[in-house]
Amino acid sequence: MQNPNIVVLTVVFGILLLLETWRPLRHRSQSKKKRFITNLSVAALSAALLKFSFYPLVMAVAVFAESRQIGLRHLLGLPDAVGLVFSMLALDWTFYYWHWMLHKIPFLWRFHNVHHVDLDLDSTTALRFHFGELMISTLYRSAQILVLGLSPFILILFEVMVTSFALFHHSNFRFPLRLENILNRFVITPRLHGVHHSTIRDETDSNFGTILTVWDRLHSTLRTDVPQDRIKIGVPEFQDPRELGFWNLLSLPFRKQRPRQQLKCN
Repeated sequence: MQNPNIVVLTVVFGILLLLETWRPLRHRSQSKKKRFITNLSVAALSAALLKFSFYPLVMAVAVFAESRQIGLRHLLGLPDAVGLVFSMLALDWTFYYWHWMLHKIPFLWRFHNVHHVDLDLDSTTALRFHFGELMISTLYRSAQILVLGLSPFILILFEVMVTSFALFHHSNFRFPLRLENILNRFVITPRLHGVHHSTIRDETDSNFGTILTVWDRLHSTLRTDVPQDRIKIGVPEFQDPRELGFWNLLSLPFRKQRPRQQLKCN
């Protein structure tokens, strides 16, 4: 990712950190400093490894697709502006399916679980992904590029957008309820994504969208009926903070997995 994009994401991250400190949506259960260090350590390791794997590979696939005019964007002969909008919508839609698979396929859940076992939810959680998950996603992202016909510019633009929205909807900022109710008609918001991070399995398996809520509406996975003060963040099998340090998170996908509990709403 190019330096200007890193600057944009750093500014977004910094603003959200300030907002969620000023007006938090949920009470914290852990030390903010300790979580901050853990989450950013996991993120830094993943970023360092991906710099030499994910980014070069997907960019090479995008260059190849663009040079050979491969994919739906070229097949349909879309003008540049229309092609850009089409690509962004199609990427967000197909990203919904990737997120759904992360929850439904046990092998993928091993890695995605590292993101969900966080006992609090804020903008640092948006960066806490196991490097294994991100490396595996290289294959899916490459397929998206080839099928949709994505250029390097479109790919970079989407990465900035999807990361910015992930930071936004993972944040612990309490938007005015009336405003958020308007926003969540169109985009995933902190309250909506808080439901997705609930310990209740039926709630975790909802609100899979990253940017737009339309995909959850189409697939009947949108949940707007869960009070925020009732949500307990995390995964029921991992509620001991002592198990969620840096090294334990890195080794989590490679250890014997605990059976997933099926907690129900009270």
